[in-house]
Amino acid sequence: MSVERVRKFFAQYGMEDRVMEFDVSSATVDLAAEAVGVEGARICKTISFKRKDGGCNLIQMAGDARVDNKKYKAQFGEKGSFLSHEEALEYTGYAVGGVCAFDIQNENVTIYCDESMKRFDTVFPACGSSNSAIELTLDELYKYSNAIAWVDVTKLPE
Repeated sequence: MSVERVRKFFAQYGMEDRVMEFDVSSATVDLAAEAVGVEGARICKTISFKRKDGGCNLIQMAGDARVDNKKYKAQFGEKGSFLSHEEALEYTGYAVGGVCAFDIQNENVTIYCDESMKRFDTVFPACGSSNSAIELTLDELYKYSNAIAWVDVTKLPE
């Protein structure tokens, strides 16, 4: 099971006990926020995009953020194109609803953190299943997801 993969990943850092599993779904921002007990903006959603070179960009962003197509194209030099559910599973090893950037084995996946999360001390990304999460500081998220850069490719609600 994917949550066990993430728990094993965090075990090497002595953090496996921080992985939370819920009796309810956390597959969407709203459901995750309810399960965790925080505002939806503090849920870290991981969105997957195809690249023209055949790779994938994973963008970790605040739960209330939306991809800004102009910013994405300016950052990456191409239009953002979402992966299908099947492609997301193929690239990340996680099904949509539990996609996270931890323990990604595919070398064609590049991971980024979006500036939208910098409003918070901690955020809650999924842990490989549609009923899991972990609370991480932004530094921990960046480190353990093996992100390569902070980017600004989103817009927040007005």
